[in-house]
Amino acid sequence: MATSSESQRKSFIPEDMTVGFIGAGRMAQAMARGLISTGVLKPKNITASDTDPIMLNYIKELGVHITEDNTQVVERSKLIVIAVKPNVVRLVLKDISRVMSPDKVLVSIAAGIPISTIEKELPPKTRVIRVMPNTPALVQAAASVLAPGTEVLPGDSELVQELLQCIGICEAGSEKLLDAVTGLSGSGPAYAFAAIEALSDGGVKMGLPRDLAIKLAAQTLLGASKMVLETKKHPGQLKDEVCSPGGTTITAMHVLEKGGFRGALIDAVEAATLKARELGSTN
Repeated sequence: MATSSESQRKSFIPEDMTVGFIGAGRMAQAMARGLISTGVLKPKNITASDTDPIMLNYIKELGVHITEDNTQVVERSKLIVIAVKPNVVRLVLKDISRVMSPDKVLVSIAAGIPISTIEKELPPKTRVIRVMPNTPALVQAAASVLAPGTEVLPGDSELVQELLQCIGICEAGSEKLLDAVTGLSGSGPAYAFAAIEALSDGGVKMGLPRDLAIKLAAQTLLGASKMVLETKKHPGQLKDEVCSPGGTTITAMHVLEKGGFRGALIDAVEAATLKARELGSTN
């Protein structure tokens, strides 16, 4: 049952909201699925385009309208999500420029494409918001950060944030943070998958069946993550609470420290951030 504060919370999503996806790949499919499954949008209010008929067939299974014409997506939608590879973003923007208007909001989830580049390719006063989501959007567990462009209106960022919260969490920030966001949460699922694989390998080495080892490793990371988010305790404190004096966990932590575990993760986030920065400087 909703609390009084929840029931009184203002929604920025109008009843007649329409969303379009240019690019119908996995991220677009995940976002569309989240919007539909949470009841925020009806399938008929979503349009998707793609040059790949396979991707269109996948997203069509959600009941949305599909097309190969990007301009039709813009014409049918109040909010347009650019969900294509970074190397084709400029081509897409040139394609839709003639039908973009100031009453629409454009959201780009293309990594490394600055807001300034997007705004230059579109008519004056185009409302642009850049977002860095991540692949757990596929299971409605995304970690996203948005950054508004120069022409957004009051309520635009809140609208996009509310929509993205249908597929996980979404925070607002400045564009200068997005390279670091890419290095941490954008690339982060790969770090977690590698950790799960390594932990399960350790379990197998010590005699556990592979399927059980993977399940235990994945659930352990999931449970630890929930503890951080729900208790709001510092992860260092939670780690200390697991480490009994002279016990198994502190012994294992010593091995991780000697192996440079924490330093390797810090270096990974830094390397991915610098790579994102490099990609952005070429676009």
